[in-house]
Amino acid sequence: MLEPKEIETLLTGKEWSALRGLLCELEPADIAVLLGEIPPEQLPVAFRLLPKDLAAEVFVEFDGDDQEHLIHSFTDAELREMLDELFVDDTVDLIEEMPAVVVKRILRHTDAETRKAVNQILNYPKDSAGSMMTIEFVDLKQNMTAAEAINRIRTVGVDKETVYSCYVIDQNRHLLGVVSIRALLFAKDDEQVGEIMDTNIISAATLEDREDVALKFAKYDFLALPVVDNENRLVGIITVDDAVDVLQDENTEDFEKMAAITPAGDESYLKTSVWQHARSRILWLLLLMLSATLTGSIITRYEAAFAAVPLLVAFIPMLMDTGGNCGSQSATVVIRGLALKEIEPRNALRVLWKELRVALLVGVSLAVVNSLRVWLMYRNQTEVAFLPLCVLLSVTLIIVVMLAKSLGCLLPIAAKRCGLDPAIMASPLITTIVDTCSVLVFFSLATRMMDWLIP
Repeated sequence: MLEPKEIETLLTGKEWSALRGLLCELEPADIAVLLGEIPPEQLPVAFRLLPKDLAAEVFVEFDGDDQEHLIHSFTDAELREMLDELFVDDTVDLIEEMPAVVVKRILRHTDAETRKAVNQILNYPKDSAGSMMTIEFVDLKQNMTAAEAINRIRTVGVDKETVYSCYVIDQNRHLLGVVSIRALLFAKDDEQVGEIMDTNIISAATLEDREDVALKFAKYDFLALPVVDNENRLVGIITVDDAVDVLQDENTEDFEKMAAITPAGDESYLKTSVWQHARSRILWLLLLMLSATLTGSIITRYEAAFAAVPLLVAFIPMLMDTGGNCGSQSATVVIRGLALKEIEPRNALRVLWKELRVALLVGVSLAVVNSLRVWLMYRNQTEVAFLPLCVLLSVTLIIVVMLAKSLGCLLPIAAKRCGLDPAIMASPLITTIVDTCSVLVFFSLATRMMDWLIP
């Protein structure tokens, strides 16, 4: 595998042909990673060695900083040539990443038709299907023969993002069907497209949420998905590579929210500043820290209980951690189910019933093991009665586990029903709530059993 140091050496030695040959053997994504690690001043030199079509594919794979650096190094002719090679959706992504000065220069060097298409896509809401589509697809008429359709694909397909799925439309661009290149190749030459097209069409609406659209790719294994307007007119398509990018972005955002981190932007971890990292985390940490004062006030309220039986304090961390972990497990499973559409808000009672049964099994198992642990560690203690202590801890554990799992499954569903992202009801928030409940349950039971606990 080619290393960045080797590229630097070849560039320094002006061995252009050797470097060009090595780079052309690699995939565009791999080339982008390698060139992204060489010194910025050498990047334009190495990039100019790539063939025109490969250079466009590599350019799309660069992060925003490298793209901007290259654009500043391009002459007007080079920039125009690069933009001509990009698909419209890639041009839109580029414009969204660049500062206003760079955007003006990009638009100045695109043709009128491309500018119109770019503006059309940019007018759609950012999280909609329309914002991630491309208008570069192959359209056919249903009265074409298979031979005519293949000839049309040969003629226009070279400039399209995909030719594997072709879309059959009428004179008003209403979507009538979808036909694959495979179906056309195996059809008889005189067989009409209307006879072999698939009319059971799964499409996306222009304003449909992009995460829902991406999930259709995962569900149906599509390579491309047509996008239609309110009158079922075909306005574009979404390809699987864009769907994968959306799923990755949405998963990253969910992970950040589940960890109580405000999304810090699209930059990679290493390229995000320390200040941005701190700013994205500190607000949630402050809120969670302040909310923990409630737990402290509850413990203070029951000072008399652990003054009488100091050993009770030793079990607080175990109960709080167990409750938090149980709540986090349930929340993670439910949030995933909601994200994949396996769980809907209307399934709340079914989910709760299942989690309660799981909690009962888990709680009893933990209670048995914990009683054994208490016996091994505290059987010689004289300040507390062993059997009542085991009963107290076992009952508390079962209640805490059932409460934690109930909250863990219901809070994300409640958030979803309220139109919020379920991921915000993940580990840190649920842990904080369950910690408070655990302490409250433990000391409430302990005070009622105090006469039994003291020998």
